[in-house]
Amino acid sequence: MIQRIKLYAELVKFEHTIFAVPFVLASVFIVEKGLPPLDKVVWILVAVIAGRTAGMSFNRFFDLPFDRLNPRSQNWVSVKGLVRTGEMLALAVLSSAVMVFAAYQLNKLAFYLSPVALFLLVIYPLGKRFTDFVHLILGAVYFIIPIAVSVALKGTVELSAVFLGLGMAFWVAGFDIFYALQDIEFDRKVGVHSIPARFGVKKAILFARFFHFLTLIFLVLTGIYAEMGIIYYAGLLVLAGFLIYEHSLIKENDLSKINVAFFTVNGYVSILYMVFVIADIYIKI
Repeated sequence: MIQRIKLYAELVKFEHTIFAVPFVLASVFIVEKGLPPLDKVVWILVAVIAGRTAGMSFNRFFDLPFDRLNPRSQNWVSVKGLVRTGEMLALAVLSSAVMVFAAYQLNKLAFYLSPVALFLLVIYPLGKRFTDFVHLILGAVYFIIPIAVSVALKGTVELSAVFLGLGMAFWVAGFDIFYALQDIEFDRKVGVHSIPARFGVKKAILFARFFHFLTLIFLVLTGIYAEMGIIYYAGLLVLAGFLIYEHSLIKENDLSKINVAFFTVNGYVSILYMVFVIADIYIKI
């Protein structure tokens, strides 16, 4: 059983949950202006982790025909058959059910809106088949996270949550473009859509820069409408430095540092944003 759990965790790249969870907690503190009841936090985290697991499982299930052909994915547990297609689909369905149940535990509105999240989780892997801007579909998944948090805690949608959602959306869409750079030639060959495959490396990098510029703009607007203080804006300067560093690693003629830019730097961005939000709320300057 432990071995199966390890395989499922590898299937969905569970460690990448670090991209989402700190932003989720930041959303909680921004909306609540502090820490809400613990049971609310637990159910929000359950919903997000289950939703991400469902999304990755659907992604692996629908992308399996491509992954079997892609040299980069030959060692993945899905391609090697260590996790069967039926298991992938079962994990996706079970995780979806857990997410919906968690939403039900929060409030009725969250429960009624949970199918919207499920729709986006399913449409993202399918979007690679029909739109070059599939990265924005993934961004839409992250856009609804702060909004879902606002609905779960307040029963309404706070404007600060909308701006934070937009910031998260363009942050994710930007680094998803970087991730897609690895497969640009393969995607063109088999007909997988992406901004890099459609526009080439140079223009794809410009798209990512523009998206991350928008991220910073929307995070500033989040701070304004959430009435954040000096620590928050100082934190945004630090995050801007990390994003600049991330983009310095990706060059048109050198994509060797994509993994550092994608995994390491963005992990720091997510965690640091949460830290600065919490610090600003509890340490007023």
